[in-house]
Parts: sequence; structure tokens; C-alpha cells
Amino acid sequence: MHRCCWRPTDCTIAMIEKEIVIKNRAGLHTRPAASLVKMAAKFKSEFFIMKDGFEINGKSIIGVMTLAAEQGSVLLLKFDGEDQQDACDAIVGLFERGFDEA
Repeated sequence: MHRCCWRPTDCTIAMIEKEIVIKNRAGLHTRPAASLVKMAAKFKSEFFIMKDGFEINGKSIIGVMTLAAEQGSVLLLKFDGEDQQDACDAIVGLFERGFDEA
């Protein structure tokens, strides 16, 4: 079982950050992007994805698609909010399962 690690961003707020690698062969194409956004919407926490210095809102299908993240891409996932640990665990699990693609 995975657990996300937190890194303090200042003296009062701790945002969770988790680095992941895209495992599925087709990368983060339309279907997994939609699954990701749908799962992220279940949580109140803010969710951002960073790739190659470019950060997008992980709850935006347009933003996720602009990443053009192919297999092997390294992404930094950022979670901030009251249910950030649950959001992190669920979303990292989705990535680790390769978006349940065969």
C-alpha cells in the first residue's frame, strides 16, 4: 500500500506532494484523463499536476490533456485541503494501477 508524503510549504500549511511515473502504455490519453478528473472532483482539496515546469489544475480535463503525458512521463501531484490525504491515496492508486487499462 502506498502512502503519500507531505512537505511543508511554509510555517502554517502542509501540502502533500507525490512524484509518480505514467505506467500505462498509451499515457494520459482521453479516457484516463477523464477518469482522473472525475476522481479528483470527488474531493474538496485542490489538486494540481506539474510536468516539465508546467502546472495545471488536476480537476480540469482541458488542463490534464494539455500535459500530453506519455508513458514514462514524470509528474508531480500536489494536494492541498481538508481531505488531501484521501485524495492523494485515491489518485496515486489510480496512477499505480495504470488507470485500470489492460
